[in-house]
Amino acid sequence: MVRHQPLQYYEPQLCLSCLTGIYGCRWKRYQRSHDDTTPWERLWFLLLTFTFGLTLTWLYFWWEVHNDYDEFNWYLYNRMGYWSDWSVPILITTAAAFTYVAGLLVEGHLVLPHPGMFSPDPMGAIPPLRPTADFLFQDLLLWSQTQVLALCHIAVGQQMNLHWLHKIGLVVVLVATVVAMSAVAQLWEDEWEILLISLQGTAPFLHVGALAAITALSWIVAGQFARAERSSSQVAILGTFFAVVFTLYLAPLTISSPCIMEKKDLGPKPALIGHRGAPMLAPEHTLMSFRKALEQKLYGVQADITISLDGVPFLMHDTTLRRTTNVEEEFPELARRPASMLNWTFLQRLNAGQWFLKTDPFWTASSLSPSDHREAQNQSICSLVELLELAKGNATLLLNLRDPPREHPYHSSFLNVTLEALLHSGFPQHQVLWLPNRQRPFVQKVAPGFQQTSGSKEAAASLRRGHIQRLNLRYTQVSRQELRDYASWNLSVNLYTVNAPWLFSLLWCAGVPSVTSDNSHTLSQVPSPLWIMPPDEYCLMWVTADLISFTLIIGIFVVQKWRLGGIRSYNPEQIMLSAAVRRTSRDVSIMKEKLIFSEISDGMEVSDELSVCSDNSYDTYANSTTAPVAPRGSSSRAKILTDQSGH
Repeated sequence: MVRHQPLQYYEPQLCLSCLTGIYGCRWKRYQRSHDDTTPWERLWFLLLTFTFGLTLTWLYFWWEVHNDYDEFNWYLYNRMGYWSDWSVPILITTAAAFTYVAGLLVEGHLVLPHPGMFSPDPMGAIPPLRPTADFLFQDLLLWSQTQVLALCHIAVGQQMNLHWLHKIGLVVVLVATVVAMSAVAQLWEDEWEILLISLQGTAPFLHVGALAAITALSWIVAGQFARAERSSSQVAILGTFFAVVFTLYLAPLTISSPCIMEKKDLGPKPALIGHRGAPMLAPEHTLMSFRKALEQKLYGVQADITISLDGVPFLMHDTTLRRTTNVEEEFPELARRPASMLNWTFLQRLNAGQWFLKTDPFWTASSLSPSDHREAQNQSICSLVELLELAKGNATLLLNLRDPPREHPYHSSFLNVTLEALLHSGFPQHQVLWLPNRQRPFVQKVAPGFQQTSGSKEAAASLRRGHIQRLNLRYTQVSRQELRDYASWNLSVNLYTVNAPWLFSLLWCAGVPSVTSDNSHTLSQVPSPLWIMPPDEYCLMWVTADLISFTLIIGIFVVQKWRLGGIRSYNPEQIMLSAAVRRTSRDVSIMKEKLIFSEISDGMEVSDELSVCSDNSYDTYANSTTAPVAPRGSSSRAKILTDQSGH
């Protein structure tokens, strides 16, 4: 009679295949390896982790800097000579790079392998390998969890082997990120201050998120601690992990946010000054833009004044007309000529609104109503006199002067012409914030009612001696303590350019009197800071989150020690040859011998059963006289099997 050897059936383990396949292109079962990760691959893992942290920082920075996207585009316009919105491509590229690196780390619902993975043949055949008690115990511990891809290789005992294509992509992302960050550090150095400013608003919540992350990560760390056989390894794992944990627990001691305050101490909402009008709702420096700003009941509007060749003051920020008019289409030969070197009659012929609809600098043109769209399309360059007539009695004007070239006929008298236009218009002097520093004593004498405003940061005593009443500074240039110092000297501070609600809320909590904004229509609708928390409540939140995290971590370590601490059995898959690494080891040899003895034991049991059946005259099949090949030292047991088969 013939004994049929049942086929061996393996579970598909699709998630494990995806884990090893995505990371190292090892999709087949025989390609996997449980050998120790090589030092070279560990180095790549560290590089992957570093790149992930770097791209995360760059993505966070570039997301927070969206307050200054227009400033960034303006800087590149001056460098490259043409206008384009570079912020969005950079943001998309950064997000794509981060997603790729995170894709190497993040893997969804992962099913971990287990030693009891051999299932009976679907036809009902007896499995070739019966799991031992330890194997059955591990089989019951099958679990799934969301973890990082590379760390999951460690968690499941798989050898990490990053594919060479991923290595190339990783290096490209790392180099590109380093180059981008270095370029910003050199060309836009002040902008890095926004990281520290943004952390004042996000750090309390990032701390809670970090606690959740480190608590989830403790499952893997606890597993490695439980599997470690050397006491020195356990001490190293435990010491390093809890050093990080307790550092994170104490991190709030370094957090300082103006929004952690008593609600009764919150000052009034900062006054809003429209930057060149309302440039998100209409073309900048046009009558439509200033009218939209005044409709919002703003405190004031800001404008840049230059002078035409025939002595008419008009409003223009750029030196040339290329960006904000259609001069390149109508008069290309004059596109690069300074705007102040053209007559006012010629300037009036240019369209100053079509560019806004075409380039859509703030991504808001599509939100305009049909009537606003038509009005914006027909805007022309605005003169100073037109602005004064529109704003008289309605708003404060923050005025800055753009000096004409030296060869301009009004180069030396530009200031006088501008002052004359202001004084003859009847515009209230106390509603003029005068920013130019040139000939300030003369201006104070001619127009004593002007509020003298300085654009440079100086000591409060020095500013008061110069009869300065206000400061106009970038929001990164002043601290909360300096704001309090200036306020004690009766100096009001206006900060520019504030567009993001989170930044506006932060400055509100810090006690800033006023801000200049492109996004005044949004900020005017902000009823209160995005968040404000009394110190006692924040302390309670901090301590509670730390205690919950610590309790969960201790519980996780206990569970993992109970699950894995007593398991010292062998996984049958550990004896498979790896496609990537082929080597012998004492453990693999021992496991092979154990499997052979297991087969011999199964054969002995079956032979005994057949012998009993034959003695009792039952009809049954008989085994062939072929005996399993036994290892060295087991020849006597093999002979017994042969004798029994012959009865």
